[in-house]
This record gives sequence, C-alpha cells and structure tokens, in this order.
Amino acid sequence: MVLQILTLIGALGMFLYGMNTMSSGLQKAAGEKLRSFLAAMTSNPFKGVLTGLGITAIIQSSSATTVMVVGFVNAGLLTLTQAVGVIMGANIGTTVTAWLISLLGFKMDISVLSIPLMAVGFLCSMAKKSNTRNIGEFIIGFSLLFLGLSFMKESVPDLETHPEVLSFISKWTGFGFGSVLIFLVFGTLLTLVLQSSSATVALTLIMLNMGWIPFEMAAAMVLGENIGTTITANIAAAVGNVQAKRAAIAHTMFNMFGVIWALALFRPFLAFIGKIITVLGYPDPTEMSFAGEIGGEQTMESTAALYGISMLHTMFNLINTCILIWFIPWIVKTVKWIIKSPDKAEEENFSLKYINAGHLVTAEMAIEQAMKEIIHFSEISRKGLGYVRLAIDEQDPDKFEEYRQKLVKYEEISDRIEYEIASFMNSVSREDISEGTKSQIRSMYKIISELESLGDSGEAISRILSRKNAHGKAFDKEELTKLNRLVEMVDKAYEVMINNLNIGFGNLKDISNAYDAEQNINEMRNNLREEEIVNLEHDGKNYQTSVYYMDLISELETMGDFMINVSQALVKNKG
Repeated sequence: MVLQILTLIGALGMFLYGMNTMSSGLQKAAGEKLRSFLAAMTSNPFKGVLTGLGITAIIQSSSATTVMVVGFVNAGLLTLTQAVGVIMGANIGTTVTAWLISLLGFKMDISVLSIPLMAVGFLCSMAKKSNTRNIGEFIIGFSLLFLGLSFMKESVPDLETHPEVLSFISKWTGFGFGSVLIFLVFGTLLTLVLQSSSATVALTLIMLNMGWIPFEMAAAMVLGENIGTTITANIAAAVGNVQAKRAAIAHTMFNMFGVIWALALFRPFLAFIGKIITVLGYPDPTEMSFAGEIGGEQTMESTAALYGISMLHTMFNLINTCILIWFIPWIVKTVKWIIKSPDKAEEENFSLKYINAGHLVTAEMAIEQAMKEIIHFSEISRKGLGYVRLAIDEQDPDKFEEYRQKLVKYEEISDRIEYEIASFMNSVSREDISEGTKSQIRSMYKIISELESLGDSGEAISRILSRKNAHGKAFDKEELTKLNRLVEMVDKAYEVMINNLNIGFGNLKDISNAYDAEQNINEMRNNLREEEIVNLEHDGKNYQTSVYYMDLISELETMGDFMINVSQALVKNKG
C-alpha cells in the first residue's frame, strides 16, 4: 500500500512535469508570435475571450495564461478590461485538457506510444534549429504527461482488492448537499497544493473512473478546482502593481460567481449535463449508482461519466463567460473599488513601475515586461536632463545646490534601476528560453548600460558646474544661449530614442532619425568648439571659464553617443 502511494505521488509528479515541459516547449516555439498575439489585443471583450481560449488550448495551461495576463497588465501591455476578457477565455481553454484525458487517457493506452514519442522528441531536441528543439521539448512533455497519467491509473488502489478505500470515502458521501460542499473544499485544497487545475481534474477523472466517488461528488470537486486555480494568479500578482492585483482579483470574482450559481442550481445543472450526454448516445451519468470501469475495461457507463465531467467543466466556464462578458465594465469598477490606487505622496516616484526583480512571470513573456521597464527607465533619464538645463542656467548658489543634488540623486536612481532590471533579466535568462529571447536579453543589457551612463553624464555635468562656481566663474549670456541650444538637441535625441524603444525589437527597421539627431549634436559641438577657440584667441576670454564651457559641450555630446548606441542595439537584434 505504501509503495502504491509513493508510486501515485511519483506518477503525479511525472504528470505535472510533463504538463510544464509541454507548455514550456510550446511557449518557446510560439515565443514572439504568442507575445505579439496577446499584446495586439483590442478592447473588444469577445476577441479577448477568443484570445484567452486559443492561447490556453495551445499551451495547455490556464495558470500560464493567467500569470502571463497578470504580467502583461503589470507591464501596461493589456488594459484591465482586456485582461478580464482574456482570463474568461483562459477558463474555457483549460477544459481542453479534461477532454484530452477523457478521450485519450482512458479509452486507449496512449502510454504505449509515449516511449516511441520520446525517441522522436529526443531526436528533435538534438536539431540545430531552436524551433525544432522546442517542438521536441513539447513532444517529450506530451509523452511524460500521458505516461504519468497511465502510472496514476495503475497506482490507484483497486476497489476489489482494497474495499476499505470505498468504505472510507462512502462516509463522506452520505451527507446530502453537505457532501457536495465537502468535496468542493477538497477539490479547492487539492488544486492549491498541486498548483495545477489540470492535475486535479486528472485525479478527479481517475477517482471517478475507478468508482471511488459518485458523479455528483466528482462534479463538486471540479467546481472546487475552479476556485483553487485562482490562487496562482494571485500569487503572481502579490508582488505586482495595482493593475496586476486587480486582474488577479477579477479572475477570482469570475470563478467565485460561477461556483455560487452552480451550487445554487446544482441539481438542475447536473440534469442539464446528463441530457447533453444522453443526446450523444451515452447513458445519463447522473442516474448511475456506479460509474467506474469493470475489470480494467471501459464501459459505456464509465465513458459517459468521464465525458459528463469534461462536459460539466466546459459548460460551467462557457455559461459563466456568456453571463459575465456583458458585465466586464462592472467587474472592472468593482476590482478598482476593492484595490484602490495608491496616493501619490511624492511627485517623483522612482521605484520600478512594471517589474519586481524577485518576481518572474512566464519566462517567454517576461521579456515584454522588462522592455516596458526599460522605456520607463529612459523616461526617468530624460527628466534628469531637465535638471541639467536648470543647473546650467541657475545663478543662485542655493538653488544651484538643489539642482546639483537632484542630478546626484538621478545618477543613484539610474544605478539602482539598471541593477534591478538586470536582476530581473538574469532570472529570465536562467529559465529555458528560446534563442530569439536570449538574443534580445543580450541587447537589453547593452541598452540599460547606456541608460545608466546617461545618468553618469548628468552627475558629471553637476561636478563641472560645481567646480566652475567654486572658482567664481560664470558663463555669459551668449554661452548660456548656446548651451541651451545644445541641451535642446540632446532632448530631441532623447525623444527619438524613446520613440524607437516604444517601437521595439523586430518592428524597428530604420534608425535614420537617431543618426540624424546624433549628427546634429556632433555638428553643433564642433561649431561651438571652433567658435570658443576663436573667441579665446581674439577676445581674450577667461581660459578657465572656457575649459568648463568646453567640458560641458563634450559631456552633452557624449550623451548623444549613448543614445545612438541604444537605437543601434534595437536594430542589431531583429527579435
């Protein structure tokens, strides 16, 4: 008995590992297309539902889809309204797993094909093309999933040899509607522990197929699984921003509402499912006292029970979506009321806006989150240039000191943001990701390094101005005008760089705008230098003041170099 339990636990682990491997392989194979598909969502709720359904049916994991959606909301790539629609579709899509198990896992011994499929998957994993390797990973995951399912079926104690199992479970099935609530809680807790509704559905189908539990108790477990699966999204959102928390709460509200109406109409709902199964030509599973297989062979009754649970799982989410899709604006308002926006105590908030270095969403999707944070980083860096302008123009020592401290602060901020984005990308790099994503991450390291250097330049300018003031030197009106013109050109280069970052990898084809902006800065630097040398020779200008002036020109031009490097990093990687 102990060996059987350990085998069951090991088989469950194999099932979960196979599910994760299959999902990971598909996500990497789809990679960029999957990201683009989800990121291109419109505000149309029906398209959102279809998107969530399609992605979850493909990657076979509603948890991966919901975590992905939470990450995209956190990164500002999806609005909360769009996210709710996608989550609804994900709940429908996850029922595909139950149908796969019902159709293939019991009626035929697909585990016989698992070993040969592993050989195919291994050969694919040795290929040079990364996409072929990813498909190989999917095939191996698919094989392990059904091999694990087969081992789970074999390790579950048979009622003929272990009748005590049935007597134990029967104690909990005799409380009428109270038993429904007991098995609902059991399904919820099992999903919380396993962190996979698909695994819990598989166990439920096995228990039903072996005759351990009657049909209505299996139905109650499925309802509980729909509650338990929401915990994954809430864990993912725990370290996210307000919008991410709201998306996770919306997922919980959706499933909780469904469970409430399903419990209120439990008997009529089961009768409705029974009618659908009878229309398909099978016995009504709700009227059977025993729905298990006999002598290890599938019967019409056991098949009807399996199809009944899969149909219940599908109809529950389908009906729930058809009801709530019309109330998405109300759901959004409710979650905004539950999770209120934080008060903006300070005008300037320099914490990470889209990612947290300790949190990792689905690896292939995390790249979009990091990119959004890089754009945020560039916008913060541009604000620092505003203080450069103010510091150059300021004559009052006290006001200048205030601006100098701001520039020092911005340099410290840029160091911290670079480190935290790099930490996040390091955690993504440790995951098994596609070659295209690895290449993007290398380019992103280059970009954040250049953005950090821009912060260094701002702090360097503050030191030059401090030395100028300490020596009692001042720029004349003409020099200030020229410096401000150069700052304007640098600001224009910032604008071009941020626009290019928003276009992003793969979409940005031409950076002539960035080259033009840098060339304008270079030409102006050359002109200002030549003019200043002439002025030194003919007008007898103070040499030390000219040194500070030339140093500022040089540092501003260097900022332009850092910005062109960012645009070049974007086009050197085609995604």
